[in-house]
Amino acid sequence: MRLVKIILVTIPLFSFLLSKDLPLGSSIPLGFIKMEGINGEKVSLSDVMMENGLLVNFTCNTCPWVVRWQDRYNDLAKVSQKNKIGFIAINPNAGKRERGENMEDMKEFADKYGHNFLYTLDKGAKLATAFGARTTPHIYLFDGDGKLVYRGAIDDNAPKRKKVKNHYLMDAIKAVGKDRKIKLAETKALGCSIKFPKQ
Repeated sequence: MRLVKIILVTIPLFSFLLSKDLPLGSSIPLGFIKMEGINGEKVSLSDVMMENGLLVNFTCNTCPWVVRWQDRYNDLAKVSQKNKIGFIAINPNAGKRERGENMEDMKEFADKYGHNFLYTLDKGAKLATAFGARTTPHIYLFDGDGKLVYRGAIDDNAPKRKKVKNHYLMDAIKAVGKDRKIKLAETKALGCSIKFPKQ
């Protein structure tokens, strides 16, 4: 019985280590893999990257945390554009495609919230796996050299925008745009677990 318990504990731990979050300073993983967007076009992270960097947001349609942060998504995309940072939202929920996370669902969701940015489908959750992303949303911000300079949450209050005290991502975007050091480069990503495909 003791051996069985050890095996059961070891397997989840090993799986967690395999999906370890991308370390700060890392280069963009799988930058040339094409993903289909809700606009019907296929793009890669390299295609989206701009002069000062790239913001990758692993997100979805069905997570309550994502819904709560929706009133900030468009503003983040606009500020990213202003600071010459590419912005892309990626849906990694490959294990839930027939339960609210397929391409048609994504189109409806984007239309509902008036998205003004790229929203793409991560087929097989390959990018999420490479990044070590675990939640929706899960943010990764890269600088103009393609190095990871911020990862984690959008801010410190998903339910109430007016009560946000720490604008983690917005501050990081502005710092990268001005080629300044980010004061807080890592925060805890809060959200729903990514629904990876069954092996």
